[in-house]
Amino acid sequence: MEIRHLRLIKAIVEEGSITKAIDKLHLTQSALSHQLKEAEYQLGTKIFLRINKKLILTKAGEKLYATANEILDKLSDTEKEIKQLIFGEVGEIRISTECYSSYHWLPSVLKQFHLLYPNIELKIVMEATHYPLQKLQENILDIAIISDPIKDENIKYVELFQDEMMMVVSENHSWTEKKFVVAEDFINEHLLIHSLPLETVTVYQFLLEPAKVSPKKITPLPLTEASIEMVKADMGIMAMAKWALQPYLKSNSIKAIKIGKNGLKRKHYIAYMSNKTYPDYFQHFIEFLQAEINQQWII
Repeated sequence: MEIRHLRLIKAIVEEGSITKAIDKLHLTQSALSHQLKEAEYQLGTKIFLRINKKLILTKAGEKLYATANEILDKLSDTEKEIKQLIFGEVGEIRISTECYSSYHWLPSVLKQFHLLYPNIELKIVMEATHYPLQKLQENILDIAIISDPIKDENIKYVELFQDEMMMVVSENHSWTEKKFVVAEDFINEHLLIHSLPLETVTVYQFLLEPAKVSPKKITPLPLTEASIEMVKADMGIMAMAKWALQPYLKSNSIKAIKIGKNGLKRKHYIAYMSNKTYPDYFQHFIEFLQAEINQQWII
């Protein structure tokens, strides 16, 4: 009995017909029939009976099918183990953040990790951006990068970095003379945000909403460069992480203003499920992420 015979029997049973098994195994009908006859000849008994145009396993066939599953599963596991020995660990990590600005640094960090672990696929799940903890709990994500943790005994948080949010205004804006701004200063302003809902916007969540203050106008604008150009033209203001803002401040046409007397600082965390078992490369990724960000990316 050869491996190809076991694959043939498994395919016929699981596909439900010879026609479908032919497509799965990429064999001709004559080749499949020949292999089946070979297997039955070697066993000295029938493997299938045709009843009402259906193929039904005989008692011998049932035993052979169970054995085929065991052997083929073991063979598949062995192949994976050998590939890991030769090429390193194999797997994937699904990741997202709660803030679009984080995607400025995330792809570069992922690229560096991929050089060390070329067989670990890193998937950025953009659609989970506004609800990363929810998607983490739903097993759509493996890692969420967040700044607003929730209490849940099944979620573990690892501190990643701290940054400060700044308000960005044009060089002609009235705020340029201020050392910092407070919620009331926003009443007559046009606030540019990256996207809705407002509850996910840091300056709204931690400054405006607690003070029950609403800007004169709020416009979602998903492109950072477009928002910067609007600010330069004195057509709006925007909040941006200080480290992400640095390249734009080289131009004198915009200014950065502190939010609140003590500044609006936020901590970012890596979040993952504590009640789930992860492969070794998962912890390696978390350690790599911490080291890379602390050394190179956050100013």
